Amino acid sequence: MKISARNQIKGTIESITKGSVNAMVTLKTDTIKITGTISINAVDELELKEGVEAIAIIKATDVMIGLGDLKISARNQIKGTITEIVEGAVNSIVKLSVDNNITISSTISKSAIEELDLRVGTKASAIIKATSVMFGV
Repeated sequence: MKISARNQIKGTIESITKGSVNAMVTLKTDTIKITGTISINAVDELELKEGVEAIAIIKATDVMIGLGDLKISARNQIKGTITEIVEGAVNSIVKLSVDNNITISSTISKSAIEELDLRVGTKASAIIKATSVMFGV
């Protein structure tokens, strides 16, 4: 199956914390962790358990870019270096290299790129709310 979400990060389920309706699921790669909030039904249907291989899926439009040390409520703050900016008339795609195997794409406004003075080589963070993370197996 192919999907249009640009960010598909393979890893292993590290932990699952169940609430009454939703669960916090953390996926771990060699270099990063990504936490997502999904329904308990989805956890059961996907047969997610600690140690199971899975894919974290995040649409580029759900990824924000930040600079410096940020104190915000978003669960996922993944540091990297901007490796490419594809400019559009209104929105642009920013690619953030986390390591040799993981690049996170973000679709943000051209004005935000200008305001933050984003350039190739800039150290930045991908900011992703846990509710924006989906999982697949």
